[in-house]
Amino acid sequence: MQAVILAAGEGKRVRPLTWSRPKAMISVANRPIIAYTIDALVKNGIRDIIVVVGYRKEQVTRFLNQLDLPIEVVVQEKQLGTAHALQQAESRIKGDFLLLPGDNYIDALSIAKIKDIKNAVLIKEHPSPSNFGVVTLRDGRVDSIVEKPDHAPSFLVSTGIYSLNKDFFRYVRGNDITDAISCMIEAGTDINAVTADDWQDAIYPWDLLKLNLRLLKHLPAMREGTSSSHATIHGPVYIGKGTTIGPNTVISGPVIIGNDCTIGPNCCIQPDTSIGSRVTIEPLSLIGNAIVMDDTTISSHSRIVDSVIGERCTLADHTSTETVGGILEIEGIPTRSEFGAIIGDHVKSGSFARFKNCIVGNNVTLEGNRDVCSRIIPDSSLVI
Repeated sequence: MQAVILAAGEGKRVRPLTWSRPKAMISVANRPIIAYTIDALVKNGIRDIIVVVGYRKEQVTRFLNQLDLPIEVVVQEKQLGTAHALQQAESRIKGDFLLLPGDNYIDALSIAKIKDIKNAVLIKEHPSPSNFGVVTLRDGRVDSIVEKPDHAPSFLVSTGIYSLNKDFFRYVRGNDITDAISCMIEAGTDINAVTADDWQDAIYPWDLLKLNLRLLKHLPAMREGTSSSHATIHGPVYIGKGTTIGPNTVISGPVIIGNDCTIGPNCCIQPDTSIGSRVTIEPLSLIGNAIVMDDTTISSHSRIVDSVIGERCTLADHTSTETVGGILEIEGIPTRSEFGAIIGDHVKSGSFARFKNCIVGNNVTLEGNRDVCSRIIPDSSLVI
């Protein structure tokens, strides 16, 4: 069986983190999201994989070329929708195939449940169904899929994972997969519904924290770096090569720390934290339930919790994030949120900066002693 992974889109609702990378390449638990999709396929013996790339395609292609798999890359030159992306791979598809989004997490067991069922969609209940294609069922089969309705008729949603055959392309009329599935149903084709075991999509950037928590549950404990004899490390903790953990630093797993990092002394790394490579955490800082990407420095006496920090950021001493609820306008829609901060790439903050339920764009500079609450700061801003 073949698999087609769609990884051409940007992921606009996850900005500013998709400014410099497609959503499928956002690092969660120190691996791109698409890597987990590929893992699930390989565990099911599926190695004939086609990946459709588009937005910042070079990043996806470079990552795929590092894998020991015969993955074929197809380019969608203009991002015109999911069905259009799939059509770019039509000439390479031989028969039955799985269709998967490259920016969602899916487990191997769910793939095993659907891969041998003809004309099927993987479904799952979701508390916010209006962000997805909402599914209604009749006698265990799909009666309808309505894409992002204002008033969802059920909590069942399509995961965007389908088992199809090449006849599917006869039903493609527009640019969306959901429309083609609806045409199949109208033509009398049965679409089977299969319930996923473990699936998650990060709709908004703060959803990456939930995905990070989920993925860290499977973290193997391994220590390739150097830890002070006076550091305390317990629980599943992965420490990469060249990383040093200073004295009196306490790390409580699950935590993953990449290569060539400097942590401490006298730091506290709390559970559900992913720290990339070449990251510096200066003394007397606390990090918890957070994603800190590569080449970032968090200076002394800082407290970063419930937050995602992009690449190559420099947060000055006494920087803090605080989790509060609020409403942010995402893609023109007021959206409830509750987290500390989402900080893009190349952000610099001054001493005693405080972030509460806010999104900070890329290349932003904040002068010291700023308090930012329930706001979105655009790219390249100077906050004084």
